[in-house]
Amino acid sequence: MVKSAVLGFPRIGPNRELKKVTESYWNGKVTVDDLFKVGKELRAQNWKLQKDAGVDIIPSNDFSYYDHVLDLSLLFNVIPDRYTKYQLSPIDTLFAMGRGLQRKATETEKAVDVTALEMVKWFDSNYHYVRPTFSHSTQFKLNGQKPVDEFLEAKELGIQTRPVLVGPVSFLYLGKADKDSLDLEPLSLLEKLLPLYVEILQKLAAAGATEVQLDEPTLVLDLPKEVQAAVKTAYTFLGNQAGLPKITLATYFGTVVPNLDALKELPIAGFHFDFIRAAEQFDDVASIIGANQTLSVGIVDGRNIWKNDFAKSSEFVQKAISKLGAERVIVATSSSLLHTPVDLNNENKLNAELKNYFSFATQKLEEVVVIAKNVSGQDVSAALEANAKSVAAKASSTFINDPAVQQRVASIDKKMSTRAAPFGERLAEQEKAFNLPLFPTTTIGSFPQTKDIRINRNKFTKGTISAEEYEQFINSEIEKVIRFQEEIDLDVLVHGEPERNDMVQYFGEQLKGYAFTTNGWVQSYGSRYVRPPIIVGDLSRPKAMSVKESVYAQSLTKKLVKGMLTGPITCLRWSFPRVDVDQKTQALQLALALRDEVNDLEAAGIRVIQVDEPAIREGLPLRAGAERSDYQQWAAEAFRVATSGVANKTQIHSHFCYSDLDPNHIKALDADVVSIEFSKKDDANYIAEFKDYPNHIGLGLFDIHSPRVPSKEEFITKIETILKTYPAEKFWVNPDCGLKTRGWEETRLSLTNMVNAAKYFREQYKK
Repeated sequence: MVKSAVLGFPRIGPNRELKKVTESYWNGKVTVDDLFKVGKELRAQNWKLQKDAGVDIIPSNDFSYYDHVLDLSLLFNVIPDRYTKYQLSPIDTLFAMGRGLQRKATETEKAVDVTALEMVKWFDSNYHYVRPTFSHSTQFKLNGQKPVDEFLEAKELGIQTRPVLVGPVSFLYLGKADKDSLDLEPLSLLEKLLPLYVEILQKLAAAGATEVQLDEPTLVLDLPKEVQAAVKTAYTFLGNQAGLPKITLATYFGTVVPNLDALKELPIAGFHFDFIRAAEQFDDVASIIGANQTLSVGIVDGRNIWKNDFAKSSEFVQKAISKLGAERVIVATSSSLLHTPVDLNNENKLNAELKNYFSFATQKLEEVVVIAKNVSGQDVSAALEANAKSVAAKASSTFINDPAVQQRVASIDKKMSTRAAPFGERLAEQEKAFNLPLFPTTTIGSFPQTKDIRINRNKFTKGTISAEEYEQFINSEIEKVIRFQEEIDLDVLVHGEPERNDMVQYFGEQLKGYAFTTNGWVQSYGSRYVRPPIIVGDLSRPKAMSVKESVYAQSLTKKLVKGMLTGPITCLRWSFPRVDVDQKTQALQLALALRDEVNDLEAAGIRVIQVDEPAIREGLPLRAGAERSDYQQWAAEAFRVATSGVANKTQIHSHFCYSDLDPNHIKALDADVVSIEFSKKDDANYIAEFKDYPNHIGLGLFDIHSPRVPSKEEFITKIETILKTYPAEKFWVNPDCGLKTRGWEETRLSLTNMVNAAKYFREQYKK
């Protein structure tokens, strides 16, 4: 009989319970016991949900209060010295590493001031992990036994689980050397790390665990031979240890075929592969499955929300059964369901027809179970019939096709994606028109979204205040932000975005071709959750989306105010995209809609327009080759289509965050000014990569995901480091990202210190 498995389940709770209690803990409103109580309730709820759905292999240790990779750093004592010196509790150490910590001394607690570790995208997803940071002084040891404790929690509930950990090679390879140990290659620590894996697996075995899942997603990357060898070394070592649970090595997000030699003849129980993202790898990976090994077939999409086609999936799984036999095949989610909303049943406002096409994490439990039962010969005819009707209805849906949009995309030519003049000529006109000082200061866009803003937005949504009343409120918030920026003497202002719920959702709600959820939350990082809109059809802009607010903001000041838009690639990547149309087509449809908006902003007198693309690196295919080259070309084309219809003297900005960026890819966008996350970078080589970047750049100077306030001196030190490599005349001064999640007081202090640091350098350069 074929078993069903889930690789991981969303940890956030159906109503964002984890976010609420975590932020309450940070704000001192609840105790650590309250925090742990909610965490325990959520874990139990998730396990019971999967058991009741009939899932055979249920994960544990997939829960985290912040990030599962950061959990492993804490577990294995990969904690830089700057945190250990404060002797914080384990949970407070976890949070300090994830988001930084700054607090004044009290009678019972000493002062703390420590920055967060670097945070980067988890492969090509919008989830962010906290990068493990190693040094020559790293001393591996177990801090507690979180995987064991959570396994035992489930066991007490009568639920046998399969604990999940990031595997040793991915843990090291995805990490970095600390700034004081830049000569250290993290993978060189494998021999010291493996005994820790043995120790925790032994503890799991003693607790009653019969199998574990070790995730090695790095196997879908282009790996050097030494990394492939490390995989072979690690799993040969672990597989030959007596008394450990059976090991399933799991990969996802792509094909492992180029690294397949590393997996051959490993002495482990089985493998999991992602056949949603890479169905073509089946014959190759099936060929390495040993006589007593299992194959976990990732056939239910862990990254998107479209309903599974049971007939097609069952046919695919049958291939595995024919080759290996039913007892050695497992039907599974392609990856953890972390990347999908919790439960479609929480959506009461979705169009009924569209809702019938979707499947969230809870529904995907049923999908793996039904497919497993179907290929095992059990009667699931009612589920198959209902699924077939839904799949057929989607194929003929009238929501999808718009011939006018399709024709407009077909008419895109090179002229539409090319600025009227090269950067040097544009810059001369902009400098003459703007007369900005050296080291111009600005912010990335959003300002604090206060409780008052959320309350009034909610009132407007529910209809308890009129459109006129809401507009008056928004205008008052815009004026507050403009006056504040004038007060601290920023050079290029923003309107603060008080009207926006989310940088993608806000625009998506005004575009034809999108659908939206009420509770479709997905974790992006820590307590930051997003509600990705769903692209259901061809995309177009019925009317202007942001012009009114930008024009009002500009009317309040003589300083430049940026128009703020979200770029086509980010709108695409931070939505759940269609699967019936290629992503290039969807990106170009979005680009045309944004082109209309950019042109309308310019016509209304907005002379600086920022089109943010924080997700452009995220969309890059994980392997080098034709697919990656094609993406780089069409992603850049989409951005230029959106931004190339303006005059030379209109300055186009863009913003990128929390990614390892290729300067050549950014250059292809031909934006006049780009801003890039930099506050958590401690490698001078990163600055050097942009030394020859021809246009202007702002390397973000403070971490907006942390509540700590950098001093003026800290800003000066950071800028001095940058100016050793990067020319002053090209350098803009700005934060890492938008300030939406910060409080007003820390925003005021941080920006004031940043502006004063810029003024310090202006004086220095005058001398």
